[in-house]
Amino acid sequence: MNEVQPVPTAEVSRLARAVLDAVGTVVVGKRDALELVLSGILAGGHVLLEDLPGLGKTLTARSFAQALGLDFRRLQFTPDLLPADVTGSFLYDQRKADFTFRAGPLFTNLLLADEINRTPPKTQSALLEAMQEKQVSVEGVTYRLDPPFHVLATANPIEYEGTYPLPEAQLDRFLLRVSFGYPDQEQEWDVLRRRMSRRQEESELSPVVDAATLRAMQAALEDVVVEDSIGRYIVALTAATREHASVLVGASPRGSLALLLLSRARAAMAGRDYVVPEDVKEVAVPALAHRITLRPEMWLRRVDPSFVVEEVLTATPAPASGALPSYATAGAGRTPAGHAAR
Repeated sequence: MNEVQPVPTAEVSRLARAVLDAVGTVVVGKRDALELVLSGILAGGHVLLEDLPGLGKTLTARSFAQALGLDFRRLQFTPDLLPADVTGSFLYDQRKADFTFRAGPLFTNLLLADEINRTPPKTQSALLEAMQEKQVSVEGVTYRLDPPFHVLATANPIEYEGTYPLPEAQLDRFLLRVSFGYPDQEQEWDVLRRRMSRRQEESELSPVVDAATLRAMQAALEDVVVEDSIGRYIVALTAATREHASVLVGASPRGSLALLLLSRARAAMAGRDYVVPEDVKEVAVPALAHRITLRPEMWLRRVDPSFVVEEVLTATPAPASGALPSYATAGAGRTPAGHAAR
């Protein structure tokens, strides 16, 4: 496979704004949430969209696929869905007198796993290998998934009848969890006005980039500098979730990695080739809250994991250093402009 050539950080920022502007013409008034979703995609991860019905989760996934120029498949998860319905299966071809593999909807660039918590764990686990290893194994044969590959999954947080909660192992494979919330009245009226203006139900977006450009944008994140003090700040935040009094199981080292990747994405989207503490703070709740298991008594008090992460953010001092990262080689690392000690 040919090595992907990264684009300049300034170009990542320009293209990211263009993608967000395009998606924002359809998904109204949710710029912050859309930025988080795009951060997850740029960081090479998968995104869990957890919110009430009718708040634009499916529309968001379809709109990003169109704006990013990606092949898109939507898979509706139901209680009777089988793993082979996700990955594909071998079928007997009478003409060849042999079994041939029929690829499932997993073989795409962007998969919308709609209502992922409505299917049993056996089918949910069919996604695990694809999400982590970017490959699919069917009857002993392994198939690589062409990059880029991203899963945007939706889940309803309040409807529990007929649902199967995602196991912690699968939740941990989502780089972040995003919620949209209800629009205000002006934004909701804007939704109605735009629907009347386009005179049709479906909205079509022209591609802003293509799959190759997206991969080049993702490769550019490797050039975003993370100095030691900020790296240790990331580790301190994740470790603090394990020591919090309300927490039974805190975020794993995969949570620290998620903070690192998302912080780099936020920095690149802002046109910077270095991470500042504010980048980490902006993604801490979406990156860590879904990785935390609260003590049983906290459920009765209706304590939310997001509240725990916010407390950890408040209690953990942020760094103010302009030192070079220790991993940077001579000439590769440099003091970030405007990032002197504060």
